[in-house]
Amino acid sequence: MNFLITGGSGFIGSCLIRHLLEHTSHRVLNLDKLTYAGSQESLEDYELNPKYTFVQADICDSSQLKSIVAKFRPHRIIHLAAESHVDRSVSLPDAFIQTNILGTFSLLQAVNAYRNEESERDFLFHHVSTDEVFGSLGEHGSFSETSPYSPRSPYSASKAASDHLVRAWGATYGLPFIISNCSNNYGPYQFPEKLIPLVIHKALKKKSLPIYGTGANIRDWLFVEDHARALYLIATEGRIGQSYNIGGLEEKTNLEVVRTICKLLQERLAHEGTFRFENLITYVEDRPGHDYRYSIDTKKIQAELGWKPKEDFESGIKKTVDWYLQNKSWGEKYAGL
Repeated sequence: MNFLITGGSGFIGSCLIRHLLEHTSHRVLNLDKLTYAGSQESLEDYELNPKYTFVQADICDSSQLKSIVAKFRPHRIIHLAAESHVDRSVSLPDAFIQTNILGTFSLLQAVNAYRNEESERDFLFHHVSTDEVFGSLGEHGSFSETSPYSPRSPYSASKAASDHLVRAWGATYGLPFIISNCSNNYGPYQFPEKLIPLVIHKALKKKSLPIYGTGANIRDWLFVEDHARALYLIATEGRIGQSYNIGGLEEKTNLEVVRTICKLLQERLAHEGTFRFENLITYVEDRPGHDYRYSIDTKKIQAELGWKPKEDFESGIKKTVDWYLQNKSWGEKYAGL
């Protein structure tokens, strides 16, 4: 099959492409604008792979999109291209509206044009979303596929809007689609604006490690390679018109996550002597609309597709910290610290 991955040079997209090229025989086209968060380095080992093609393009460019889709003739589109950092969405919401909503609209229009010419072709549009569209949870309960939408940031609102567009194209134009909503991803090659790589890079430079509020906000953590496996399963075996939640089943407070990283760095950098990484932790004013807790119910994907995460947080965070220690140049280039 032909897989078109939007945002394939990003953190999750590049991991998915590595999975496809290493474990399947499918052809892969990576369509990416190469914004600040996209890196060709994450896929440089595959540039000469005959199954892999890279095209630099903006999903908001309708005419270019239509040409690319028509030429590649995909069987599967997995749509990952998005602005995704909540803090950035608070200060610069325009880019999130443009890329996440209008970009998804442009892609859907390109797909409509393609399907009108290829009406009998096996095709699926897999839209990758986030658990943040569901809002915030209290101490108990988890988000299911039927949870009502209650976005609370420009980022989550833009992703909720794009989810609704995909469902509307399914109802109005007969688009064969699936939506997946995932929890917080972490792992190698993540751009250092997100919590885990940011903390690692700041700690290595012995800079303060700011934590919002008291650090009590809770997230479910999903190792990115587990997410890639789930995306492929959904795209090839999932039921059309359905949504699937993908989570790591590992709820941690932000403070727990930061302390775990500090402990691992302490163990691996014993030569630091009496210096304590945990002493770098500082507490800053909480951000507006900061959701208290996310938790994902993964019963559906486990029952229907037999997926469950291979990594727990303990094993995944060790692999992550070790990768960043072995690839310090990644942080130097992208963290801007």
